[in-house]
Amino acid sequence: MKIAVVGTGYVGLVAGTCLADGGNHVICVDKIESKIDALNNGDIPIYEPGLTEIVQRNVKANRLKFTTDLEHAIANSLVIFLAVGTPPAHDGSADLSAIMNVAETIARKMDGYRIVVMKSTVPVGTHKLVSQRIAEHTEHKFDYVSNPEFMKEGAAIDDFMKPDRVVIGADNPAVVEIMKEVYNPFMRTADRILVMDAASAEMTKYASNALLATKISFMNEMSGLCDRVGADVELVRRGVGSDTRIGPAFLFAGVGYGGSCFPKDVQAIIAMGQESDYPMSIIEAVHDVNHRQRMRFAEGILRYFGDRAKSTKLAVWGLAFKARTDDVRESPALDCIRMFTDRGIRISAFDPEAIDTTRAELGDIIEYAENGYDTLHDADALVIFTDWQEFRTPDFNMIKERLLSPVIFDGRNLYNRHSLAKQGIEYHCIGRPKVTL
Repeated sequence: MKIAVVGTGYVGLVAGTCLADGGNHVICVDKIESKIDALNNGDIPIYEPGLTEIVQRNVKANRLKFTTDLEHAIANSLVIFLAVGTPPAHDGSADLSAIMNVAETIARKMDGYRIVVMKSTVPVGTHKLVSQRIAEHTEHKFDYVSNPEFMKEGAAIDDFMKPDRVVIGADNPAVVEIMKEVYNPFMRTADRILVMDAASAEMTKYASNALLATKISFMNEMSGLCDRVGADVELVRRGVGSDTRIGPAFLFAGVGYGGSCFPKDVQAIIAMGQESDYPMSIIEAVHDVNHRQRMRFAEGILRYFGDRAKSTKLAVWGLAFKARTDDVRESPALDCIRMFTDRGIRISAFDPEAIDTTRAELGDIIEYAENGYDTLHDADALVIFTDWQEFRTPDFNMIKERLLSPVIFDGRNLYNRHSLAKQGIEYHCIGRPKVTL
């Protein structure tokens, strides 16, 4: 199959690469020339485990190409995936201007039948807007398919190649068969393709992310109550998650969700509710709890140091919003760091992958270390924001030796409270009683 993917951001690059690995001939397009130059030179602009190797393999096999020439991609493809950004507008709704511009270009440049596939997350009803825009600027026949992505950063390759489900929103049975052919290489063990109308496909994406965000915020709110009444949120999590109707995923208490999907999609579904005169009360609470959770964590640290804040230095482990990515969009770490620096606290931070992306956001208002232990020198406490694997079993003796005081604030509940207490480390975590010996 000849395929074009418009947009080489996270979704577009991973999807295009995996589609090429499935045997298709894929042209990835982006208007940013420097990004395309980098990709053609073998430089991958995002960190995603396994992606570099798959890109290199498919470029070498001549199945994957990168270009800024959208007209060339349109002319040489039957199926055109749209993976263009839909950032939140000032009111939280999704900004569709880039999507609409690309749709119009496709319409003007197509020289025959095309299938336009929406991979970006877009509000319900976008299928009508895009179809109308294309129809206004071409006489050629086309079909529109809603095909939302369900990839998790850090596990995107497996999520695409071994999907829980592939949602295809289309009315034309012939187009559905073509889309099944596209995804057939990833359906070897079972057919997990769900066919529905485009509006339902668009809503499925938002409903999925909103429900996952709800589980996170629910457990984070429970962690606050656990703090007040002396319960242990980790034990509560195990008890709740053992119920097969609920399941254990997305029940870990922490500093809140971040990234490019949950915050944006939660705000978008709130905006959709407002536009439809149907307030999304639960989702609004999810958004509020998520913001409050990171503030609660940071404020607890600020209260601990009180008037000493201006003479305090904190070591920070983790800057990305989650492990196995360099993405710092809506990262709780960056919000908390801004609160700390506003109070005069000095920060020395480390993240295995997100130093460059953090520097692009924060500049030099904090120090950046080459490894976690280097952040500890002359620091008054260690603060953990991201659950990277290498942070899970650190050398606690070295932490004690290098910190001015053996104090850890853990925003991911990584450690055994009793073990740290025995080692003389003052340990503050989320929703768990403090252990004193």
